[in-house]
Amino acid sequence: MSFSSLGLSAALLKAIAKQGYDTPTAIQAQAIPAVLEGKDVMAAAQTGTGKTAGFTLPLLEILSKGKPAQRGQVRALVLTPTRELAAQVADSVETYGHNLPLKSAVVFGGVSIVPQIAALKQGVDILVATPGRLLDLCNQRALSFSTLEILVLDEADRMLDMGFIRDIRKVLAMLPKQRQNLMFSATFSDDIRELAKGLVNNPVEISVTPRNATANTVTQWVTPVGQSDKTSVLIDLIKDNNWQQVLVFSRTKHGANRIAKNLEAASIKAAAIHGNKSQGARTKALADFKAGKVQVMVATDIAARGIDIDQLPFVVNFDLPNVSEDYVHRIGRTGRAGASGQAVSLVADEEVKLLHDIERLIGRVIDRKAIPGHEPRHSLPEPNLKGRTASNHGHGARSSQAKSQPQHKQPNPNRPKHAQHANDRKANDRVAQSIGLEEKPAKRPRRAPKPAGEAALGANTPSRPTRSPRRSASNEGQAANANPSKGATNPWGNRD
Repeated sequence: MSFSSLGLSAALLKAIAKQGYDTPTAIQAQAIPAVLEGKDVMAAAQTGTGKTAGFTLPLLEILSKGKPAQRGQVRALVLTPTRELAAQVADSVETYGHNLPLKSAVVFGGVSIVPQIAALKQGVDILVATPGRLLDLCNQRALSFSTLEILVLDEADRMLDMGFIRDIRKVLAMLPKQRQNLMFSATFSDDIRELAKGLVNNPVEISVTPRNATANTVTQWVTPVGQSDKTSVLIDLIKDNNWQQVLVFSRTKHGANRIAKNLEAASIKAAAIHGNKSQGARTKALADFKAGKVQVMVATDIAARGIDIDQLPFVVNFDLPNVSEDYVHRIGRTGRAGASGQAVSLVADEEVKLLHDIERLIGRVIDRKAIPGHEPRHSLPEPNLKGRTASNHGHGARSSQAKSQPQHKQPNPNRPKHAQHANDRKANDRVAQSIGLEEKPAKRPRRAPKPAGEAALGANTPSRPTRSPRRSASNEGQAANANPSKGATNPWGNRD
């Protein structure tokens, strides 16, 4: 099958050929005809399979045959979860639509809103946006959706993970009901299907890979490493193997900064990319990495979403992700478009459970490999892919024998004595009341104040009710941050 058999115009075929492509990927071959027919589409495929071109190409084809956007109007809206992914989609629109008379724009946070407002007032055929900045522009009445024809949700699963569901619903409420809807995602999770119920109408469902599968072109392996030894192991891997382009994942922003700093100290050109970086710094770091000016880019999960680098050879999980599905997205940065790649995970002793969760998710045991010169201090037991891990691995779990034995509470040998004493006291009280000799309880002598720290040990001291301290706004904020599970994620806090 070739692109020419999919119903695309000569202008698009020329742009595709200029990029060196002649055969569509599986997701493109199925999605492009369905979109061109005007149907709603739900498409799932792992990263690196050409999802972006799967909707940008038919989007450009449909819009090129209609009336150009009028002043302040938007004909097609593409929502993405991150700035980097928005920029990537915008580049795809510009690349393939180079020979078409269509106007496009991309809007996201971290940069000035003024030029974005100016571009939208002229009207755009295709608008690529992140939810937060789009709502800001809507509040300023910078655009209108009255003539919107097509809505695209790209990486819908990540938008839900990042807490954008409220923003998405606000955007949907402003759109005309008669429109074509396209949902592209790495997976069809239960949450995605729930969102789809109120979005797509009688959709064509396309899934070219199993849920949470990893690409066969990626060689995956893990090695046991002490947490304090991870940096030295990473440096040796890069230098000994002469790795020239490496994407390293850190669980935290501060960790990403620290890793990049340590690599620089070892004469390895590195840059960190995460949410605390300005948009200019993030764009420059990514551009330098693609151009080969930076050898190693250290990223957090959110910042790395949507990074599209041709033939990226190496991905290193410096920290395993807390969410198993993120592992699939991480290693999907390599082995793209049929190219081969390696995904290496440095696993500390305390991360063994996370590793087992990942292996059960992808349905396979990842190869274990020791690194010469770095003898492991702990082993990585293989998991039971159908249930609990084969080893308790020091997590304090009871043995199976102990679990099978019922735990009976031992009787208190002094219970009869206590009961008899209580009955005797009640009998004496009744006699005293009957003859008018009821004794008043003696006043308890006042105790001297306890030294500091002793109060916590006085288990028999009767507690007096205390008034809870008045909560201030700052206290509430600290409490919410200390226990995020008690409150929903606020998507307005760090708006893209």
